[in-house]
Amino acid sequence: MGLVRTKEKSERGFQTASLSKMKVTLSALDTFESSFTPLVVIELAQDVKEETKEWLKNRIIAKKKDGGAQLLFRPLLNKYEKETLENQNLYLVGASRLRLLLGAEAVGLVKECNDNTMRAFTYGTRHNFRGFDDDNDDFLTMAECQFIIKHELENLRARDEKMIPGYPQAKLYPGKSLLRRLLTSGIIIQVFPLHDNEALKKLEDSWYTRFTLKYQPVDSIRGYFGETIALYFGFLEYFTFALIPMAVIGLPYYMFVWEDYDKYVIFASFNLIWSTVILEVWKRGCANMTYRWGTLVMKRQFEEPRPGFHGVLGINSVTGREEPLYPSYKRQLRIYLVSLPFVCLCLYFSLYVMMIYFDMEAWALELHEDSGSEWTSVLLYVPSIIYAIVIEIMNRLYRYAAEFLTSWENHRLESAYQNHLVLKVLVFNFLNCFASLFYIAFVLRDMKLLRQSLATLLITSQILNQVVESLLPYWLQRKHHAQVKRKVQALKADVDATLYEQVVLEKEMGTYLGTFDDYLELFLQFGYVSLFSCVYPLAAAFAVLNNFTEVNSDALKMCRVFKRPFSEPSASIGVWQLAFETMSVISVVTNCALIGMSPQVNALFPESKVDLILIVVAAEHALLALKFILAFAIADKPRHIQIKLARLEFESLEALKQQQMKLVAENLKEELREGEKEKAA
Repeated sequence: MGLVRTKEKSERGFQTASLSKMKVTLSALDTFESSFTPLVVIELAQDVKEETKEWLKNRIIAKKKDGGAQLLFRPLLNKYEKETLENQNLYLVGASRLRLLLGAEAVGLVKECNDNTMRAFTYGTRHNFRGFDDDNDDFLTMAECQFIIKHELENLRARDEKMIPGYPQAKLYPGKSLLRRLLTSGIIIQVFPLHDNEALKKLEDSWYTRFTLKYQPVDSIRGYFGETIALYFGFLEYFTFALIPMAVIGLPYYMFVWEDYDKYVIFASFNLIWSTVILEVWKRGCANMTYRWGTLVMKRQFEEPRPGFHGVLGINSVTGREEPLYPSYKRQLRIYLVSLPFVCLCLYFSLYVMMIYFDMEAWALELHEDSGSEWTSVLLYVPSIIYAIVIEIMNRLYRYAAEFLTSWENHRLESAYQNHLVLKVLVFNFLNCFASLFYIAFVLRDMKLLRQSLATLLITSQILNQVVESLLPYWLQRKHHAQVKRKVQALKADVDATLYEQVVLEKEMGTYLGTFDDYLELFLQFGYVSLFSCVYPLAAAFAVLNNFTEVNSDALKMCRVFKRPFSEPSASIGVWQLAFETMSVISVVTNCALIGMSPQVNALFPESKVDLILIVVAAEHALLALKFILAFAIADKPRHIQIKLARLEFESLEALKQQQMKLVAENLKEELREGEKEKAA
């Protein structure tokens, strides 16, 4: 449990201090029109018409009762600066302190109260919350402020407009999200939150710039990037430390009992129990963190249709709102008649490439046996390296195809879209990465080749991921940064272009597409470590070494390579928890089968192979039963969290009862008054 705990005292000051600090670094040009702290940038297309800009501005600054967002809005450059600097259709969005507090109530943010409980924030009871002061701007973190602004912008909806002014082809209907329509029409290029350079520098100093073995500042990461990204880094750190026992135990097995498969029974059994315990303990640690952050008790709002969803305009039978409707049978036809055959075709192609790899292995082995030289012994590893590179390329190409297909299936909800996408990608990646290892293990039964292939695939994929995901984008970003700096310094403008430079730099940064690829990388690594642990116990050691550098490279990627992503509240790692648990179940079957196939175990049953099979199956069932018993015995939430959640639910029900009783009493009074009036008449 200590692995998933973070030090609250050392980080509490950081996570709530970022909003006021940004005023220092971004206030240089806040003198045009109403001065405010810019939090979010909207980039419009260069050819957007003036009437469209004016309409958008009016909708953003209009009061809530008039259908606006009641936010602060101004162009990045004033008229003089547009003539001097490069004309950019960039606009800054902010909000007053009161507006942000009311927005926090609207989105259901949960904060800590003075009595140490976690409750949904309301403006009327604001003084009951810890850290709130009428003169203090630090109650909401900057990530929360930007999330509120994003929520308000996304909830700007068409009222009586039939089209976007200046664009007759961009049709609108009542209730349609204006931001989503503007994005799909290409009028708005992008919307992104600004970095706070001073707060970012402090986060970097405590996070990755000093290469020391220490806990990550997960609370500080949450304060700056939000819960979803903080949970990923928390899980990465926890998983890395959880791998250390496997690495320590695996080293002596690798060095001293390499060929004695019967001795691997203890190691494999420990591996299988370990994989269950770490996943169950993570759920408890995750519950502790998300309760402290407020997302565990945050009420889930009714999910709106995703931006790409399209169909015939109609009335939603649940909400009563006007929105696109699409028959589910059409979606099912697309899934089963197009998506499923395509995925099967890709799986077949993956197996075909795998067979080419085995032909290359056979050719390299034959060449080595004929010559026996040193260079041919090195050549034995070349097919595996080439195959590992091809696997990475195929995974990335398939990802694009899977995203296109899942979007084409036209899922109404973002959660349904993500579930179908994850399923497609996981099935292909699992087969693409592990099919060759299963073939070597259970068809060729070549344990030496299995160890060689597993080591090569694991190490090559780790190196490629580090280069492609972090080092190459960082190098390209540095080059672009230098170009922009030279351009700004060459300007003969008598203005302070600090904010201009920051916005132009950040708008050209890549967009962080979420934690999907990061979790996928850990999922495949977990497979390499657990599926064939009895054959290659050194896999955990390589995973630990990779993850220590992965923490720093991912942190660099978040801080310096990509735009700052919007904060997204999360209470867990979602569907990935189920994916890891499924992999741990599959690992029980593979390890039991590998041990049962070993020559040493086979020698114990020289006469009857049926007895051997029965014993292996019985051992596998016993280990699976033990896994499920452990999963049941280890509660997902600690006892004190369960009590707090139950108390909150009880208080909510009591408050609802009182509200209903009050309503009934008011109705009775009204009926009595009506009766008295009738008698008097």
